[in-house]
Amino acid sequence: MSKILILANHYNTLRIFRRELIKELVKAGNTVLVSIPPTDEENIKLLESYGCRVIITEMNRRGIDPSSDFSLLIRYLNLLRKTNPDKVITYTIKPNIYGSLACKIKKKDYFVNVTGLGSAFYLSSLLKKLVVFLYKISVDKAKKVFFENVGNRSLFTQTQIIPLEKTIVMPGAGVNLYDFPFCEYPPDGIVRFLFIGRIMKEKGVDELFYAIKRLKPRYDAIEFGFIGWYEDNYKDIVADLENRRLIKYYGFQPDVKPYIKRAHCIILPSYHEGMSNTLLESASMGRPLITSNIYGCKEAVIEGKSGLLANVKDNIDLYLKIKQFIELPYKVKVKMGQLARRHMEASFDKHKVVEMTLKELTM
Repeated sequence: MSKILILANHYNTLRIFRRELIKELVKAGNTVLVSIPPTDEENIKLLESYGCRVIITEMNRRGIDPSSDFSLLIRYLNLLRKTNPDKVITYTIKPNIYGSLACKIKKKDYFVNVTGLGSAFYLSSLLKKLVVFLYKISVDKAKKVFFENVGNRSLFTQTQIIPLEKTIVMPGAGVNLYDFPFCEYPPDGIVRFLFIGRIMKEKGVDELFYAIKRLKPRYDAIEFGFIGWYEDNYKDIVADLENRRLIKYYGFQPDVKPYIKRAHCIILPSYHEGMSNTLLESASMGRPLITSNIYGCKEAVIEGKSGLLANVKDNIDLYLKIKQFIELPYKVKVKMGQLARRHMEASFDKHKVVEMTLKELTM
């Protein structure tokens, strides 16, 4: 049996997406420690209920700040010295880079999970070069680097961050088919669209707002709901759209299932994803999807059968895809939802993903 240390940048990364993996590691007799930034005591107790021990590690989740990032490296080095784990698993960019560097220095076996490339790869060529450099010097000694889509892996191999033989592509974190059960499709009438995610530019909210402004005057029986917290400065924009009765904003919701159940279609016009858990969970509950035609989103959709794909950053195409869905016969929408669930059962069952991960960790 092993002592396993898991490094993450937010408790939700583990609570929502890695709960089953933690439980299986503990069930197998491993001692599991998880390192996360400060959070509420209630969140810590919830993680500990999975059988692991939580260690709080200060971290600035967003942005690159040499002084604070160097401090994080020192914290991880101290953490490795104090806990002396046999294996380390990292999730998200800063734990991936600085946790890996610490493991490399301490000569620990480590496994890296690239759950998405992050803003740095898309917003600035200079920042991208820096992140590529940091990844190159940190993950080269990793036992395995896990990816959630082939596009992300290709970028890492093409930029020579990691050789192909050290990589494996997983179907995201998978989806728990029992936690997100199939639900009968809502009755015909008002067509309810739902966005679930951080309210930020890179989730495609600007393009979605454009489409909504064009669609609402044309169709009386449509509704657009938004769930999520503000990551960018959209509070005033959302308030204005609500006041004009163009959208309904529900804020952050710890349980999104009742909202998915009421929805006829889930929309996520994201610019980039590792693998969108929102799409997997919604499809598991039998809801058609409209999302971007990019890696990390398109895998969740059987184009034209379980959902529709729109060109990324293309407000006109997004508008047309939503319009197309509105005008589909009700029976076709019902069939789309059924096929969405079957697609999840065939390709994204979380239990199979956990089995694959455990196999790679023990090889």
